[in-house]
Amino acid sequence: MPPPELLLRSLLLPLLLAGALWPAHAHAQVRRCAGQTGEAIYTDRNCTDIGAVDRLMRAPGAGYAPSAYRGGCSRRLNELVYGLSSAIDAKDVNRLALLYDWAGMSTRQGYAVMGRLEGIVRRPLVDILPIYPRPPPIMAEDGTVFDTNADGYFPQTRTHQAPVGLRLEQTFGNGVTPSRTVFGLRKRLGCWWLSL
Repeated sequence: MPPPELLLRSLLLPLLLAGALWPAHAHAQVRRCAGQTGEAIYTDRNCTDIGAVDRLMRAPGAGYAPSAYRGGCSRRLNELVYGLSSAIDAKDVNRLALLYDWAGMSTRQGYAVMGRLEGIVRRPLVDILPIYPRPPPIMAEDGTVFDTNADGYFPQTRTHQAPVGLRLEQTFGNGVTPSRTVFGLRKRLGCWWLSL
């Protein structure tokens, strides 16, 4: 049998370590963090644990930059495409939901859309392609349709038009079977939004 001093030391060390590692107060604190694209994330974990940075609450006018927090509002179409691709790459349905136009939607419709968005972020992204409006038909001099212009070949000079949708090319989990999703685009309140 070991001497009592050695037995006491061997029991005392693990108890001291456990006491040092045990939290003094176990209470939740809500932290406001900023994600990689500037969106606000509220969590009870450390910001760095979820891949975000600390975001201090600031009073307006005290060095506050409105462009630092977009809240999902994409002023330009390329910002929307970047946000869409980064949300899918991160497999983060909440980031994708920030880009969606939820206006006028019922709770039931909202749950259905969230289910579809969840499926989209689970699939690997291959490409995001713009969908442009169909070109107008080619009219003859007498006002009849000469060519429906379904292939978009005529006219040769193309006018710049904004896309009306985005087509996601993805694959299912096996990496081979293709999957395609078409998002509509809406411009509302100066921002671009996705719709299904």
